[in-house]
Amino acid sequence: MRARVEGAGRLPEDRPAVLPLKLLAAAGFLSSAGARIVDPLLAPIAKDFQATVPQVSILIAAFVLPYGLNQIILGPVSDRFGKLRVMLGALVGYTVFTGACSLAGNLSALTVLRACAGASSAGLIPVCLAYIGDAVPYAMRQVTVSRFLTGVVLAQTLSGPIGGLFGDHVGWRGVFVLLAICGAVVAASLALRIRSLPDRRGLASFERANYAAMALTPVARKLLLATVIEGALLPGCFPFIAPYLSHQFGLSYGVVGLILAAFGIGAFGYTLYARSLIAHLGESGQILLGGGVIAGVLVLGMLSPSWLVFVLVQAGIGLGYFALHTVMQARATELLPDARSTAVSTFVFLLFLGQAIGALAMGAAIGAFGYQAAFLGCAAGIVMLTLWLARFMRRTTQQADGGDGLVAKRSRQAP
Repeated sequence: MRARVEGAGRLPEDRPAVLPLKLLAAAGFLSSAGARIVDPLLAPIAKDFQATVPQVSILIAAFVLPYGLNQIILGPVSDRFGKLRVMLGALVGYTVFTGACSLAGNLSALTVLRACAGASSAGLIPVCLAYIGDAVPYAMRQVTVSRFLTGVVLAQTLSGPIGGLFGDHVGWRGVFVLLAICGAVVAASLALRIRSLPDRRGLASFERANYAAMALTPVARKLLLATVIEGALLPGCFPFIAPYLSHQFGLSYGVVGLILAAFGIGAFGYTLYARSLIAHLGESGQILLGGGVIAGVLVLGMLSPSWLVFVLVQAGIGLGYFALHTVMQARATELLPDARSTAVSTFVFLLFLGQAIGALAMGAAIGAFGYQAAFLGCAAGIVMLTLWLARFMRRTTQQADGGDGLVAKRSRQAP
């Protein structure tokens, strides 16, 4: 059954939408910063609560797990009530719970508040992507997504230095206050503009037909399966570079943090040249570039006797990951044109599921075979995934460009 659309908030196909890209990028920045800002604050939080850093590290999972799980709820809800409305509610929740983190009196309270902030943050980046999918034709969507991701990349690049710098001067509580103030500013800006912006709203939510359409249509099913594998091979293995650098070269975590920041430099480089890359390479070419660069620099890093090479490795991973992942994100926005948030939230949930599986598998492989063998095996898997994805993109490009969605026909027929 094709989802119905109601109200003046509809995005007519014959009228170009007003896209509040700066607001969307700001929301993406806040979501990504909320996840990463705590990394350099683990030690001072542990000291304040008389705990160990491993005990305090639960604050990372406390944000990420609710973020992933809440996709199942917020995706359909935003299709029902409007993406901007859900985004505004998410910003308010993010602001309240992040600000409340600064008042936490013990680690348990801080963990619960971080979980609430992560659950709220789930309504930001995926919903922004779905809104872009509604507003921007597919031919221009990857370029627009890359511009939106500038906010996410800046957060990933700057969260460590900002968290460390402000943590030294105003304490970890002051960092949460700063994030809450930024959240309040973005929420107020969106609230002032929300009535003037078009927003597509469907009458139905949590329809089994939407999930059945994605599960039963071969193109959608293959894309979502590839998403799980992508999560396992890429973000599932990236976190182990830091302990490898410390283990192999004896580097301090301060130096390791600076090396890891090169990921953001590579990712930001992609956003600067995304339009040219998309025009010259197309989707399959971007997949080959992204996967090839990631696999190549991983092999280079494992074979290199110098830790300095990992500055290039991290920059290459950042560029390659965003070159590959933006194609996947753009395709996800076409899975259900009448329920984009449901499709994108399913995509994000499966990406997180794959990341969890990959992290467990990578940890087991490192324990059994060592860092180098595990990373080289991961690089081989990335090569195979890249070749399959490039072929898949070439075969399905015409269907995506048609503007009727990758599973639209199936979703119309589903009871």
